[in-house]
Amino acid sequence: MMKKVAVIMGSDSDWPVVRGACEQLQEFGIPFEAHILSAHRTPAAAAEFARNGRSNGFGVFICAAGMAAHLAGAFAGNSTLPVIGIPMKGGAVDGLDALLATVQMPSGIPVATVAINGAKNAAVLAAQILAVSDDALAARLDAARDKMAEQIAEKEAKLQAELRE
Repeated sequence: MMKKVAVIMGSDSDWPVVRGACEQLQEFGIPFEAHILSAHRTPAAAAEFARNGRSNGFGVFICAAGMAAHLAGAFAGNSTLPVIGIPMKGGAVDGLDALLATVQMPSGIPVATVAINGAKNAAVLAAQILAVSDDALAARLDAARDKMAEQIAEKEAKLQAELRE
């Protein structure tokens, strides 16, 4: 049975961006759950969810948070499952604070970090992690890469045709 991905956001205001991760997981056929938990406003619930992740069938956590962005770090501190952080745009410095808070983790407690608002890449990275032990998922990832290459080739052909006109 394929492991699930937990998609955690610190606030419902993150949902418009985080939805992209959930849609990408659906495209790959990866089961997931999405939840709102806060490292600061619901610290006990967030820690409990992280500590019980493996026993609840999760294989990867994706955590989206803005500003202080401690959510991914709180999950990484409470679980040895892989954690992918999505720093969210906003606040006084437009997401730079979230990026730095997500990427600057202490030695031994890693958080893989994608771009600010990089929800789709977080889902792709989660799929790649799960595909290490799932050949069918690996084949779906290969097919997605092939499709991207075909789309670029089509755009290149269109450009060259326009240039010849």
